[in-house]
Amino acid sequence: MKIGLAADHGGFELKGVIASYLTSQGYAVQDFGAHTLDSSDDYPDLVTPLARAVASGEVERGVAVCGSGVGAAIVANKVAGVRAALIHDHFSAHQGVEDDDMNMICLGGRITGNEAAKEFVKAFLEARFTGAERHRRRLDKVLRLEKE
Repeated sequence: MKIGLAADHGGFELKGVIASYLTSQGYAVQDFGAHTLDSSDDYPDLVTPLARAVASGEVERGVAVCGSGVGAAIVANKVAGVRAALIHDHFSAHQGVEDDDMNMICLGGRITGNEAAKEFVKAFLEARFTGAERHRRRLDKVLRLEKE
C-alpha cells in the first residue's frame, strides 16, 4: 500500500516519526513535504497536493499533520473524493474507514504523541470499508453532496 504524507511546520517532526514507522512496517511512502522545517510555511500548500493524490488514487491513503490537525482536515475535505477526519483516538481511526470509507487522517503535531500517532496510523491502515448497505447508502449521499 502506498501512503502519502504531508505536514507543515507544526507537524514536521511528527511526520518524520510517522514516515519512519511506515517504512519500518513495509509501506511505500510518498512525502509531499514539508521537506525542511520552515515556520512560515502554510498547511494548505502542503496538504492540498496530498489530498489531490488521495483523490486521484496516486496514493491509497493519506496522513496529514499540522499543529492541531484541524487546518489539515478542513483543507483535505475541500478536495472532492477525500474523506478526511481529525483523529484523537484508536476507535475513530479504524471506524472511520470501516463505516465511512475514510481515506485520509489528520493529526495534531502539537497534541498527538509519537506512540499514539503510530497506533492511530496502524489502526487506520489496517481497517477496511465494510461495504454494509447502510454505510454504502450514507456514502452515496456524501458523494452526491460533493457533486453539488
